[in-house]
Amino acid sequence: MPFPEIPRRVKIGDAAAFAGTTPRAIRHYHAIGLLAEPERGGDDRRRYGYDDMIRLLWIRKMADAGISLDDIHAAFEDATGIEQSLARLEESLATKAAAIEAQRAAVNRLREVGSPLGLLSPLVTGRLHALPPGALRSADLDTLLVTERVFGPLGAAIQANRFIVLATHPELRAEEDRLAEAEATLDDTVSPDDPRIEDLAAQRCDHETALAVTGERSGLDEALDVLLDQEDEHAGEEGDAARTSVLEAIGKMPYDFSPARVRYEERVIELLHSVEQDSDTDARTS
Repeated sequence: MPFPEIPRRVKIGDAAAFAGTTPRAIRHYHAIGLLAEPERGGDDRRRYGYDDMIRLLWIRKMADAGISLDDIHAAFEDATGIEQSLARLEESLATKAAAIEAQRAAVNRLREVGSPLGLLSPLVTGRLHALPPGALRSADLDTLLVTERVFGPLGAAIQANRFIVLATHPELRAEEDRLAEAEATLDDTVSPDDPRIEDLAAQRCDHETALAVTGERSGLDEALDVLLDQEDEHAGEEGDAARTSVLEAIGKMPYDFSPARVRYEERVIELLHSVEQDSDTDARTS
């Protein structure tokens, strides 16, 4: 059987097919100086020889390994320089592997929980997944989603106590629904000076206080004590920056609140802060 005729040089399409790339990629290699321009034939088309093909194959091997074209160029210029490139690549791959593992964990949680709750952090999911089906409402999950985005998993886990109490105490859930319905009436037709705002804010303050007391009596806060201590230890000098970031994040959330509703929310915060100060005073004097 006669040996097939072996071409001394091949066109760019054949070179690309053999190396597992495209003519466009090869032209890019030429443009950035990664692959020297080969000789051209009588038809003014590029012709690639053995050495060109070897260089092209090495380029493809390194590119497939994730090495950037700039680092490939440096590796050809100085073989010792590839070590730094590989170190950067290894760090990048480790980051990607961690991200993939986090995605897999989220998918598994979503499959186990069977609701969007599984997409929240494990800290939040772990505290709430034991609740019976339907105990958590869609609006509850929406609130946890926003809280986790603004305050992180720990903040959302702390807030999860509130929804555990609501899910396990029908009378408090009923009061929550009543207040939510009343708050919805604070639309643009209501003046921020309407006396109903003060009365409703006081009711909301009493309700939130009752939720907190019920959660404390149920022992829900104990599971988070260690996490809170760890959070305090790591806060350090970053506390002010973190608070600034939180305020900025809240300011970017487009709540559709009327002026009356904004005043109501401000008044609730003021009342709750006053209750907290009174509790601290009582604790110091007792």
